Amino acid sequence: MKVVAIVGSIRKESYNLKLAKYIQKRYQDKFELEILNIRDLPFFDQDIENDPPVVVKEFKNKVAHTDAVLWVTPEYNGTVPGVLVNAIDWLSRVDKVLIGKPSWIVGASMGNLGTVKAQLHLRDILFAAGVSSPLLPGNEVYVGAVHEKVDQEGNLTHEPTVQFLDVVVDNFITWFNHHNR
Repeated sequence: MKVVAIVGSIRKESYNLKLAKYIQKRYQDKFELEILNIRDLPFFDQDIENDPPVVVKEFKNKVAHTDAVLWVTPEYNGTVPGVLVNAIDWLSRVDKVLIGKPSWIVGASMGNLGTVKAQLHLRDILFAAGVSSPLLPGNEVYVGAVHEKVDQEGNLTHEPTVQFLDVVVDNFITWFNHHNR
């Protein structure tokens, strides 16, 4: 299975980027994960949506030609970061490459609740008509106090979180296989 990760933070030392890289490494025997760069995407602009810049075309093409999407979101001001919404805006217009594309969500923050609010909002966005990305139900991964749960290399060191993530990954693979029969 080929999966792309879309990380809602463009900070170089982002905990969410570290989480995506950890997932990429830990589960490499279960699926191929490519982490996409959204840093260079321009702001969505309806004036150019039919002929977007090359970076947008390449981004949309990678998502279109993958089996599933892993959304990795921080929480900014109780919601989804603008850069992530911008990426979804590009993906949901013209050829609408997310429609029917299976998704799952994880997120990390330094707060105790992880990214609960952001993930709720992201779920609403992913169910919108131009997006319509089916989501793995009941397997939310909220990594709270992430700064206390990763080492210098970005590896999760909190064993209960690692064990839970193992379960969610297996659940996603089972759900994906059932969804794509």
